[in-house]
Amino acid sequence: MSLKEWLGMQTRGGVHAPHLKHTAECETIVMPPPERVIIAMSQHIGAPCIPTVKVGDTVLVGQVVGDSDKPVSAPIHSGVSGKVTAISELLLPSGKKTATVVIESDGEQRIHQSVKPPVVESYDDLVKAVRQSGLVGLGGAGFPTHIKLQPKDLDGVDTVIINTAECEPYITSDYRECIEYPQDIISGAETVMKFLNAARVIIAVERNKPAAISELSKIAAEVTRPDGEFLVKSLPSRYPQGAEKVLIKACTGRIVPPGKLPADVGCLVMNVNSIAFLARYLKTGMPLVDKRLTVDGSAIAHPKNVRAIIGTPIRDVIEFIGGTKSKISKLLMGGPMMGLALMDDELPVLKQNNAIIAMAEDDVKTIEPSACIRCGRCVRACPMNLVPPSIEAAFITDDAALLEKLGVMTCMECGCCSFACPASRRIVQTMRLSKGAVHKAKA
Repeated sequence: MSLKEWLGMQTRGGVHAPHLKHTAECETIVMPPPERVIIAMSQHIGAPCIPTVKVGDTVLVGQVVGDSDKPVSAPIHSGVSGKVTAISELLLPSGKKTATVVIESDGEQRIHQSVKPPVVESYDDLVKAVRQSGLVGLGGAGFPTHIKLQPKDLDGVDTVIINTAECEPYITSDYRECIEYPQDIISGAETVMKFLNAARVIIAVERNKPAAISELSKIAAEVTRPDGEFLVKSLPSRYPQGAEKVLIKACTGRIVPPGKLPADVGCLVMNVNSIAFLARYLKTGMPLVDKRLTVDGSAIAHPKNVRAIIGTPIRDVIEFIGGTKSKISKLLMGGPMMGLALMDDELPVLKQNNAIIAMAEDDVKTIEPSACIRCGRCVRACPMNLVPPSIEAAFITDDAALLEKLGVMTCMECGCCSFACPASRRIVQTMRLSKGAVHKAKA
C-alpha cells in the first residue's frame, strides 16, 4: 500500500475511551429458559410487529409470535414453549411504547414444526430466508438484515465488511463470537459474498483483540476465492472505530456522503454476530430467539458473557450470574458511550441488546456543566467533522435551517464530543434535540 492510499484510509476524530474489557476471557455461559418472557413487538428499526398469537395460545420454540406486512420490519419468534398469558404494553428505553407478548414457559422447550433449514440456492432465496429468521443488526442498530441485503444497486456492491471492531468500553460479546465460533463467521461471510457476487470480504477487527485477529486470519487463509479477496484487517483501537461510516473509511478509504448509505459507495456492513447467526440459521433453521450479552459494570458481582433467550427480564439475567455487589445507580442497555439508560431491571432483553452495564454510585456522579471555553476539543473529537459549539448556538436561537446547514443530521450521537469536553457540557443531548428541531421544522 502506498503512503497516499494509507493516508486516504485514516479516519478523523474519535477518542481513546478506556477499554475495560473485563470479560474478554469469560467463555459464554448459557442461561436456562426463564419462567416468563416478555417479547417486545418493536425490536428493530422500522415498523413494529403485530402479535400473531392471543392470550391462552400454546406456543413453541421458534414459532412466530409477531410480524408485520410493512417492508421495513422483521418477524419475532418465541424462545420458549409455553402459554401466552398476556398481550400488554411496554415502555422501551427509547421512550416509545410497544405491544408485548408475555409467555409463561412450560420448561419443555418443544420446537415448532417450522424450524428446519431453509433451501437457499439463489440470491432471492437468501433474502427470503434472512427475513424468515428474524435477523436484525445485532451490533445495536437493529436494522432488518433482509433489507440491508437489498440495496438499490446490488451490482454496485463490491465489498462486504464484517464489523468486529467492538469499540465500546466493557462489551466483549463480538470478541467472544470470534473466539468461540470463528468458523461460523467465515461461513456466513462466504455465503453473503457468494450470493451478492461481491469482490471482497473484509473482516475488520481492532488491534486490542490479537487473539481474534489470529484465529480469524488462520481460518480466512484457508478460504479459496479465485474471483475475489477474503481478508482480516486490523484497525487502530480508537472509539468509534466500529461506527459504520468510520469503518468504511478505515477499511476502504471511501467516504459515505451525508444522507447516503454504505451501498452508495459499494459497501455492505454486517455485525460479526449477525453474520455468524446467519451461518447457523442456514444449518439449523432455528430463528433468532437468543442473544449473547456482556453483563458488567462496577455494581456487578461477577461479570460474565451470557447467552439468554430474547424476552428474558434483565433482573433474571443479573441474578443468574450472581447478582450485584452494590446498589445499582445506573443501568444501561448497551455500552456507556451510546447505550440507553433503563428505568428498571424488569425490562426484557431485546434482539439488538448486546450488553447490560450496571454502575455503582461512585461511577455515575453527575458533574454540573460549566461555560464553553472554546477549546475546540469537541471539534477535534468529532468523527463527522461537525462543530458542536456552532450547532449549540443555532439550537439556542431555534434556527432549524442553520442547524441543517451545519450538518447536525449527520451526527451519529457517538458521544465523543461530550467525552472530550473539559466543561462537561451536555453536547450529545443538544445534538439530539437539534435533530428533533430540524424534523419539526420540516413536518
